[in-house]
Amino acid sequence: MYIKNLTLTNFRNYSEQEFEFANGLNLLSGANAQGKTNAAEAIFFLCTGYSPRANKDKIVIKNGEECAKILGKAQSIYGEVSVGINFYKNDNKEIYVNGLKVLKIGELMGNIHSVFFNPSELKLVQESPEDRRRFMNISLCQKSKGYFYALSRYNKILSQRNNLLKEPDTYLIKETLPIWDEQLSKEASKIIKARNEFLTEISPIAEEKHAMLSNGKEKLTMKTESGYYGTEEEIAYALKQDLKMGLDRDIRLGFTSIGPHRDDIKFTLNDMDVRVYGSQGQQRTVALSIKLAEAESFYNHFGEYPIMILDDVLSELDKPRQRRLMGAVEKMQTIFTATHIDRSVIKDKPARRIVIENGKIKSVKD
Repeated sequence: MYIKNLTLTNFRNYSEQEFEFANGLNLLSGANAQGKTNAAEAIFFLCTGYSPRANKDKIVIKNGEECAKILGKAQSIYGEVSVGINFYKNDNKEIYVNGLKVLKIGELMGNIHSVFFNPSELKLVQESPEDRRRFMNISLCQKSKGYFYALSRYNKILSQRNNLLKEPDTYLIKETLPIWDEQLSKEASKIIKARNEFLTEISPIAEEKHAMLSNGKEKLTMKTESGYYGTEEEIAYALKQDLKMGLDRDIRLGFTSIGPHRDDIKFTLNDMDVRVYGSQGQQRTVALSIKLAEAESFYNHFGEYPIMILDDVLSELDKPRQRRLMGAVEKMQTIFTATHIDRSVIKDKPARRIVIENGKIKSVKD
């Protein structure tokens, strides 16, 4: 899969700009704060309806404007697809797929696939379990609308269960909770099983990618900490029993203490916890290895690679790792952003160079 073109209207610092991308290596360069990352963000928005940078959609609207628009056309082995998103000041947005308005964000998922990485993605390794769950959710939602809707239902049921746990009437809680637990376990089992399969798939690939990037000096392992395995029925049964056994604890805490909303992933290098003992350079290489493994997972599922978006990654790697990274992405369309890209890193690889200045394309060279 590759994105053919992208049109931005009043998006971030862009007034009106159209990009034409090559089906291969694309280098977006320019000084800081010129709009390179904004273009990369827009592509990811078209894939997921989600920004890795903005908490509220209206933030992307250019100052002084009422509406922002992004439109992209992509090519896959299944044909061409176009996706457009309009953003409004009231935080509403409209989504169009092939010119038709879709009312649910779940219908956006799976039309254009991408993997996004920039320095802030280090939180995948460094920070809270929520960031690692978000990584799994974004990847799995792009692969499966069923996962997206199961996750949405689970979160709604979880919220209702937590509200019930705050009730002062303990008798009411114990009488009503089994109804919620039945529904919660059913949706949770779909999420947990999908995550287990995802991690089982990408763990050996991430290990291989990390060995490549580190030149074989370190061994990466990934392990889920959900604690539930088996079929959906087996997972649902085990979780339902644990919810029942933990009822008094949950009432005391006022929230649900177990389930996929508490999942985590543990990363180790040579059997040492990367989050605790890894250097920033090691943590960055681990996060990048995981993203490369995620791209391979898309290929395994769909028979084609996703769009790889690497925002300001090269500046954080030494030259040997930059060259090895270039080799790792040569089979997929890649959008690199950087203030400067050393010619020795690219060597003779064909690439489209797009220079951006103050929200405009200054030059394009193939």
